[in-house]
Amino acid sequence: MDDSALIVTLQMDALSAGRFTALRKAHFPAGRNWLDAHITLFHALPGAYAGDILGDIAQAAENRESFVLQVERVYFLGAGVAYAMSSPEAMALREDLARCWRSLLGRQDRQWRGPLHVTVQNKVPPAEAKQLHATLESGFVPGAIDAIGLQVWEYLGGPWRPVATYPFCERPATGTRLPPTLSPGDMPAS
Repeated sequence: MDDSALIVTLQMDALSAGRFTALRKAHFPAGRNWLDAHITLFHALPGAYAGDILGDIAQAAENRESFVLQVERVYFLGAGVAYAMSSPEAMALREDLARCWRSLLGRQDRQWRGPLHVTVQNKVPPAEAKQLHATLESGFVPGAIDAIGLQVWEYLGGPWRPVATYPFCERPATGTRLPPTLSPGDMPAS
């Protein structure tokens, strides 16, 4: 791999990923939406160190059980909208990896403070983002989704190319987790 940037994301359970991706497809400008919904942990790791980075990620995922992310609120980004999430497990995982990669982190990843989030709209006029924020917020009910692994991507100047996925161990069943309730008007017509 060359010096292109690597991106590390949490892998969501399929139901949640599908619902957030549907929202993203409905509300993200089509000419700029090259990706499915995702939860970014690291924005730009140097591809020249891909072997070490992938080894660290494999080790981090190997004995870690899947965990829950609490979807807490609709988050206004100024030029877009996201769903803000919290998880002590996700934050501990990110901190552990950041310590391993201290010398590799760029400014954005060194200064990151959260919140964890899934962006469903970005790069639109603020008035359009405010309108979607109000619509999504009016029907929002907090929920929980599962983080089931780590994914690594190569940044291609817009689109991302999948590099590797490292699943977490399955935890004992604790009941069905549901993504946040979204009002029917929030989902695109089928």
